[in-house]
Amino acid sequence: MRAEQVTVVPANEASWTDLSAVFGTAGDAARCRCQWFKVEGWMWRDSTFDQRVERQRAQTGCDEPDAGHTSGLVAYVDGEPAGWAAVEPRVAYPKLTRGRSRVTWGGRDEDRDDPGVWAVTCMIVRHGYRGRGLTYHLAAAAVGHARDRGARALEAYAMLTEPGKEITWGELYVGARQVYEASGFTEVSHPTKRRVVMRVEFGA
Repeated sequence: MRAEQVTVVPANEASWTDLSAVFGTAGDAARCRCQWFKVEGWMWRDSTFDQRVERQRAQTGCDEPDAGHTSGLVAYVDGEPAGWAAVEPRVAYPKLTRGRSRVTWGGRDEDRDDPGVWAVTCMIVRHGYRGRGLTYHLAAAAVGHARDRGARALEAYAMLTEPGKEITWGELYVGARQVYEASGFTEVSHPTKRRVVMRVEFGA
């Protein structure tokens, strides 16, 4: 996928219709609506589908180009909505900052409530556009988005992939390690066998 084919914009500059097309109507992404790290408790028990949709719509601010905040980015390929990345301050994700999440905090001791640290928690690629490298463009755009909005650092919770071993799309919603490495992230911890915390620091 060539760079000139891809445009990535803050979600509030995209339409709700376009974002909905990326998430689709079937599968984990369509059901979750990027609320996994936001709903406290067990998401499938403690929220309804309609609630998750409405929360996502409010969080993204789609169709509101003057909105002061948005929860992610929408990617277009040749003008068609094709991808999504959730990126905002880490404190916006209760499941990342509360409790004892091994995925985020194993081997680390830092201020979980530091608003200057942002996080990329999810990348979704629309069916028909997968396997063409769009997540690399989304990760790069997330870096610029966070930095331009005053982030001190940006981190992600990537999955390790193995050559020749198939990984289902649903498991890779966090992104693969090599995707973040290509955008300047480095590993800061390896809390589980399959997950690594990747991070990029921004200058003062």
